[in-house]
Amino acid sequence: MADFNTTTSIWTPRLLSILRIIAAFLLMAHGSQKLFGFPPSGQPASGSLPPLSLTAGILEFFGGLLVLLGIFTRPVAFILSGLMAVAYFMAHAPQGFWPILNRGELAALYSFVFLYLSAAGGGPWSLDNLLRRNR
Repeated sequence: MADFNTTTSIWTPRLLSILRIIAAFLLMAHGSQKLFGFPPSGQPASGSLPPLSLTAGILEFFGGLLVLLGIFTRPVAFILSGLMAVAYFMAHAPQGFWPILNRGELAALYSFVFLYLSAAGGGPWSLDNLLRRNR
């Protein structure tokens, strides 16, 4: 039977990849909702997006796709971390200090998850790792 340290040393890098994939997939849904109206939000479509929302949608969807695949993970995750920090401070922080009350906990959490990914990289199940091994 494997001891705890062996198990964690095997699974820690794999769980990093799983965290990257899940966070990117969830962020992509925000971008696809803005850009493509899918999944439907329950709010009526307003037609063309304001430039700030369009930029956010592009970064969320296509940046999320790159992070999901694990390609250019560190620089893209850093940009997405900044995007989520901007979203928090522009849309949520003016509504009050506490994220649970200003409904900004998701933006704050995304910001720190993507900041972590910008430092940690994509993990073993990433195209970055595959390309690095093939050099």
